[in-house]
Parts: sequence; C-alpha cells; structure tokens
Amino acid sequence: MSAGGSCIQGERLALSDKWVKMCDIMSSQRITIRISESLVKRLKKHARMRRRSESALVREALESYLGEAPTSSSAYDLAREAGLIGCVRGGPSDLSTNRKHFEGFGKSQIR
Repeated sequence: MSAGGSCIQGERLALSDKWVKMCDIMSSQRITIRISESLVKRLKKHARMRRRSESALVREALESYLGEAPTSSSAYDLAREAGLIGCVRGGPSDLSTNRKHFEGFGKSQIR
C-alpha cells in the first residue's frame, strides 16, 4: 500500500479484510467548501428532516445541479424523503406488521 493510503487490489495487506472491502467500495474524492452560516443551518435542518447525512445531501444536490442521474432509491427511501413515513396519526402503531389489520384486504366488498 502506498504512503497516501490508496487501495491497491491484489496487494497483501496487514489490515483487516473488512477495511480492504470498504476501501474498494468507497473510492471517492474528498473536497472542502466554504458556505455561509445560513446555508449551514439549512443544510443541517434538511439533513435532520430527511435522516440523511449532510454529505449525502450535498452529493445529491451536486448530481442534480450537474445533470447526473442520482443513484436509485428504494420505495421506502422515496416515501421517507417525501415525509410519508409516520405521517398518519391516530392509527394503530402496528398497522403494517399485525396480520389482524390485513383481514379482508384486497377483497372486493359487494354493497
């Protein structure tokens, strides 16, 4: 391994296999930017609301601004980002997991 810490496949390392795997996956560049205090506050607020890291939000914003397609998200991630997860109040807390709530679900009801 070089002094700069680069990841070289096939080289025998004294480090754990877990680190080598992570290093192969996380081959990204780090940048530093300066932003205003108000932008920092807005970034932190959005990161908390979306339960995402600030870095993830900045990457998504850059991809969007530069016209790159963002990585695909699961339906759950999209619903969470849209604020749909946990938005129903007053319902049973186990609505999505308790089988008794599914009785008759999907069956047509003749009136």
